[in-house]
Amino acid sequence: MKKIALVIGATGLIGKALVEKLLLRDDVAKVIALTRRPLIIDNSKFENHQIDFASMDKHQAHFENVDMLFSCLGTTKKQAGSIAKQRVVDLDYQYQAAKIGFQAGVSRYFLVSSSGAASSSLSPYLKMKGELEDRVLVLGFKRCVIFRPSLLLGDREEHRAGEFFAGKVMPLLAHVPLLKRYRPIQGSEVAAKMATVALESSGPQSRSNAAEFYNLDQVF
Repeated sequence: MKKIALVIGATGLIGKALVEKLLLRDDVAKVIALTRRPLIIDNSKFENHQIDFASMDKHQAHFENVDMLFSCLGTTKKQAGSIAKQRVVDLDYQYQAAKIGFQAGVSRYFLVSSSGAASSSLSPYLKMKGELEDRVLVLGFKRCVIFRPSLLLGDREEHRAGEFFAGKVMPLLAHVPLLKRYRPIQGSEVAAKMATVALESSGPQSRSNAAEFYNLDQVF
């Protein structure tokens, strides 16, 4: 049976690539993107709704009859203005979407997190990513898959500090065994892995509500 997918964060590096890859799949009937600004894609299977993520509870209808929820939302401290404001986007909004999706009957949830994510981390960024992982894992999705990419490469609308370092220097340093986890990866590669895992892998067979983790430095 063809699936209906819902993507939040569909205007970002991974999210936009994911939408494009899902639309190419014959086993996907529709891709719904909830975005803050318009996302124009000329495809009969694509549906875009502009929403205020601060009022996500008003948009619960978009989560109904959805088979798969992909959460790719994220911002930076610079864009948000502070760590506290970044947490609202990277943690609060994503958790709210996951909770609404679960309550609406979505059975499969796929989250973009980060390499090194841990709620006990001293890094504010990795701490918020870890806290989000902890929260979504206890919601009870039939299938909950968490992707942990390392440094992301790709064409963004805005330039991010450190991208030159990530793209030029880190591939060299990543040959050092202890630094392998920090090898950069293209956002499009993460999106491709997400689509493949979501649609071509059934997940753990031994028990329900089992979490899956994919630590991504190079996926192919």
